Amino acid sequence: MLWELSVAEQRYRAVLEVGMGVPVTEVAERYGVSRQSVHAWLVRYRQEGTAGLEDRSHQVHNHPWRIIADVEELICELRRGHPKWGPRRLVFEMGRRGHQVTRSTVYRTLVRNGLVEPKARRRRRKDYRRWERGTAMELWQLDVTASAFLTSGAEVKIVTGVDDHSRFCVLAKAVMRATARPVCLAFVEAMRVYGIPEEVLTDNGKVFTGRFHKPGVAVEVLFDKICRENGITHRLTKIHSPTTTGKIERLHQTLQRELLDVHGPFESIEALQTALDAWRLEYNTDRPHQSLGMNFPASRFRPASSPLELRIPAQLTASTGQPKPPPPAPGSLLAPSLPVQAAPPLNTPSAPDGQPAVEVDRVVPPSGNLWIGGQQVWLGPALSGRQITLWADAISLHVLLDGTRIKTLPSRIGATELARLAASGARPAGPSPLPAGAGAVIEVDRTVNATGLVSLADQQVGVGSPLAGQRVTLRMEGPLMAVLSYDGTLLRTLVCPIPADRRYRLRGARRGRSLPPQPGGPITVQRRVSSRGGLMVARQKIHAGMIHAGKTATVICENNHFRVVIDGETAAAVPRTTTSEVHRYKANATDKRAMTRRTPEGP
Repeated sequence: MLWELSVAEQRYRAVLEVGMGVPVTEVAERYGVSRQSVHAWLVRYRQEGTAGLEDRSHQVHNHPWRIIADVEELICELRRGHPKWGPRRLVFEMGRRGHQVTRSTVYRTLVRNGLVEPKARRRRRKDYRRWERGTAMELWQLDVTASAFLTSGAEVKIVTGVDDHSRFCVLAKAVMRATARPVCLAFVEAMRVYGIPEEVLTDNGKVFTGRFHKPGVAVEVLFDKICRENGITHRLTKIHSPTTTGKIERLHQTLQRELLDVHGPFESIEALQTALDAWRLEYNTDRPHQSLGMNFPASRFRPASSPLELRIPAQLTASTGQPKPPPPAPGSLLAPSLPVQAAPPLNTPSAPDGQPAVEVDRVVPPSGNLWIGGQQVWLGPALSGRQITLWADAISLHVLLDGTRIKTLPSRIGATELARLAASGARPAGPSPLPAGAGAVIEVDRTVNATGLVSLADQQVGVGSPLAGQRVTLRMEGPLMAVLSYDGTLLRTLVCPIPADRRYRLRGARRGRSLPPQPGGPITVQRRVSSRGGLMVARQKIHAGMIHAGKTATVICENNHFRVVIDGETAAAVPRTTTSEVHRYKANATDKRAMTRRTPEGP
């Protein structure tokens, strides 16, 4: 029966052969090992017996360069407490605790204890060029991040800013909506604390630039206006190039990892702002930065030594009835949040359902789309940057520019939104800007659709297919409605389908002026309707309809329109667009010399 000897048994036989007098050289040659190995077996057998012939590890148990166990335990403890700390940060923290270790030692300790997975280092792209300004306050990088949430589920934007030279976080402001006004208020607040930078670098967001607002139209947004008035050079990144603002993007990553992911969501925006202020203070004064040689940003940052007078546009300095707080000292590290203005008592006019009316000032954004209380108000890019006043209740929403009402919309703002607006600083509303009285002249602007209809309230009113696609003004006075062109030319007069007491609630309603009286009485002429249903009066073509081809029509030529009467009934009524006078009429070929006749009234 054959069996295989183990390694320890073979070594034991070699030791026995040497003990029986066989030369060591011969035993080593027979077992295929060196003489030194046979001598080592003999020593281990004399010291430990057969157990000493077992295989053992070649690991070095006592290395003279290995760190002591207490230091290794401290490194592992710091790593477990802060999983995002890498070898460089751990070297810095160990130095703060009085232990001088190298980065490679820390890395091998983490690998040995299974706290990191060893892998090849990723090489940086060669086309990246790292740049940095020479001194503080030369360049600020600004951006907006949207990764903070409240317990109610609402998303909160954070306006951030960092100094390019020192990596000092100059701005971290929480806002509910990152529109032009709150972003610019946060920017101005930071400049009040630290001074005015020489340059500002941002991406191409619409709150920062009007570069992509409308092709071929140069628009200066509020942020650009602040930079221009304070002598700040505003620089923009290339399209789809976030690496240009890499410092502020890296700040967002740190903010997300160290604060928002750990402590969010937050109970309120005030709680979020408190956490941001505490995190920013630690980031600036107690957190080492690897790109600064593990120095703190506050050690390299210096506010403007001779701060210039800050110029703030009127859109941001609109008075709300309360004095402005004094600016903080330039040396402070944190910019205080703007005070929340208390809502005044609502002794305001009320809508028919009892809801109070409020007024609030807004700045028209570059897009021309304004939002208030969840309702969109379209004003157009032409009013971009202008300050307007919004008068709102549960029934109507009015837009006033320099005290003049320019637009009226049905209100979709409920009691909850009105109360929220009042709590956020809206003031009590004055009297309604709508014209009062049933005899008032009301004007609205409408675009005629492809079928010649315009929308008034909940109905479609026909103004004529020849006006399709045109922008017209509808002037309602008494029982009539006049259709006017963009230059005020009267196109048509119709019976007004909207009652007088409801006209002021039409979308875009405004007070108008009565048409001036026109001299002259109506003129009656006769025309023969052609085979195509048309006729001509005073060089103006009128279409009566092919059903009347060959008939004789009576045309009453009034100052503003022509009325065609056939067989005792009105066949057509069209606006008078010609300035030519009526010289004759001809009902047939034999009546060419017949002259027109004036009558004080129609037929």
